Amino acid sequence: MADLAAFDFDGTLTHGGSVIGFLSALVGRRSVQAATLALAPRLAAAALVGGSAADEAKERLFERLLAGLPVDHFEEVSTSYGRQHVEQHLRPGVRDRFDWHRRRGDRVVIVSASPEGYVGAAGDWLGADGVIATRLEVGEHGRLTGRYDGRNCRGEEKLRRLRLWVDESGIVPGTMWAYGNSRGDLRMLRAADIGVNVGRLGRLGRLGSFRALGTTPPDGAAG
Repeated sequence: MADLAAFDFDGTLTHGGSVIGFLSALVGRRSVQAATLALAPRLAAAALVGGSAADEAKERLFERLLAGLPVDHFEEVSTSYGRQHVEQHLRPGVRDRFDWHRRRGDRVVIVSASPEGYVGAAGDWLGADGVIATRLEVGEHGRLTGRYDGRNCRGEEKLRRLRLWVDESGIVPGTMWAYGNSRGDLRMLRAADIGVNVGRLGRLGRLGSFRALGTTPPDGAAG
């Protein structure tokens, strides 16, 4: 029976965030700067409060920048950006663990709050079995609305979507592993048999109660 390994994307598999870079690739850096400036109070408050406030602020930014964008252009940029981003920003130690799971025959899934378009391209490049990420709504005439299609894939939604993926895949995983670096990954790590904290702050961060990457896999196995 194969294990299941779920990896967060931004800050876990890769260094830092990816959303602002992606939006800049789509609509230009100046447009992104203008939108973030206009939404600065809401974005700053969301960063402090988190939760639904952060979800809503992110959606407002997407609406401001992406509403009316042709989905063909979105998909084209997603493919090139996703592969380029992982090539340039992968964290070597976490990539080693990702590949260790693949060599063992585990099912490996990326679970991210970032847009599904480019996270999917990154997952294909890495050889993931599945990608679960935030979906964006496509409106009339094949153009984005800027709104979410469903919910932002963070927190409880990450865990719900992961469980749905497992059910739809028809697999019965042995041990469930989960890797994350922020409070948006807490639910997923708590639900796992082995939750692994790959945050930069280690024991001082929000995930400090979970195992560190260097202490797993157990029994001195390579990885």
